[in-house]
Amino acid sequence: MSTASLVTTKAGTKLNAKTASTPPAKASARKAHAPKVGFVSLGCPKALVDSERIITRLRSEGYEVAGDYKGADVVVVNTCGFLDSAKQESLDAIGEAIAENGRVIVTGCMGVEEARIRGVHPDVLAVTGPHQYEQVVSAVHDAVPPLHDPYVDLVPPEGLHLTPRHYAYLKISEGCNNRCSFCIIPSLRGDLVSRPANQVMAEAERLVKAGVKEILVISQDTSAYGLDIKYAESAWKGEPLKARFLDLTRALGDLGAWVRLHYVYPYPHVDDVIPLMAEGKILPYLDIPFQHASPAVLKAMRRPAHQEKTAARIAAWRKVCPDLALRSTFIVGFPGETEEDFQMLLDWLKEARINRAGCFKYEAVEGATANSLPGAVPEEVKEERWHRFMAAQQKVSAALLKERIGRTIPVLIDEVDDEGSIGRSQWDAPEIDGSVYLNGETALKPGDIVSVRVTESDETDLWAEVA
Repeated sequence: MSTASLVTTKAGTKLNAKTASTPPAKASARKAHAPKVGFVSLGCPKALVDSERIITRLRSEGYEVAGDYKGADVVVVNTCGFLDSAKQESLDAIGEAIAENGRVIVTGCMGVEEARIRGVHPDVLAVTGPHQYEQVVSAVHDAVPPLHDPYVDLVPPEGLHLTPRHYAYLKISEGCNNRCSFCIIPSLRGDLVSRPANQVMAEAERLVKAGVKEILVISQDTSAYGLDIKYAESAWKGEPLKARFLDLTRALGDLGAWVRLHYVYPYPHVDDVIPLMAEGKILPYLDIPFQHASPAVLKAMRRPAHQEKTAARIAAWRKVCPDLALRSTFIVGFPGETEEDFQMLLDWLKEARINRAGCFKYEAVEGATANSLPGAVPEEVKEERWHRFMAAQQKVSAALLKERIGRTIPVLIDEVDDEGSIGRSQWDAPEIDGSVYLNGETALKPGDIVSVRVTESDETDLWAEVA
């Protein structure tokens, strides 16, 4: 992590200088100007949304966001606590912030392990857990009291975001009701808590009015949305809107922006959303964390909604929406995974034609029930299987991308420099999927949606020219 600017280290996203960052000031001049807060946001997009909410609240109270450690009166580190490696990264980030600034508040998933954090870094000012927005703001107040009247220091209606202006994450619920054996998210973030549908829609509408071209819907279990509140209705635009996955997705599709669905478990009612993709209401993209294909491994993982005929179901989806792209994550080397199980996974990848896939070597997580499972897989076998998985997936991805050559498709521009433009197709989420390169197109702007003709491809990316 660079000390020159505070970043979200997992996504590699710098603070948006036009909306979040302010000119640096000396930390010793705390009383002369509006107090400044620095942010380090680690982990997944759900944690990023938490950081955005905290920043929005503080900005409304007159705080400014510092662009570097030295310009901050206090630094908030939003931690990740899912894997041991992520916990170590969080502890390292806290240590760097203490070394560079000295005044540090810790929040996020690892905040539930306050004793461990204070054991390593006893000088932190406060420690709070995940989505404890009020406690974080209160800790900032204690460290650096607000200088201005919160009714004078207004923020944009859409709030402040750490993403570029043209896309934003929309979190529709917190927590998870599933109890996967390798996961401790429910113990960190609690059970499912869905937001009322009209609140979700109001936030989404504000984003679109502010110029956001792509909304990325996220939660821990997106397709379980509304289950905890019995799909309660709330008034939206004078009409009742149920807190139901299909109803919310359809309403979001009416806003005129790209709508991309992440972290969707393949429950049966997901079938009903595919026609919306075929109609062009939402993007033909599903991020489904399958994790494996072997029934024996899935049973040991205690995965919800797994079934042996998933590949056939995917084929049925693609009959309805031929352009459907699937992104997923998988775990190799799970306790008890045999070579037969692993080969079943490789065969399934080819049959299901997964467009984008991430792969993790199984790592024991403190507090996870999978730690007590028999049949630990040696590290060298995990490594070998990981390489075989990635090689197999690259072949699948390369073949699917080659089919795009010659097509004319819409592309959302993310970056422009003196060599050309870089964008994303409807099949690519930011940071985790591929890109579309438009060499020589220097007159475009980030946020533009342009029609392009695909000319080349490789295992991950496309090259195109403006149609």
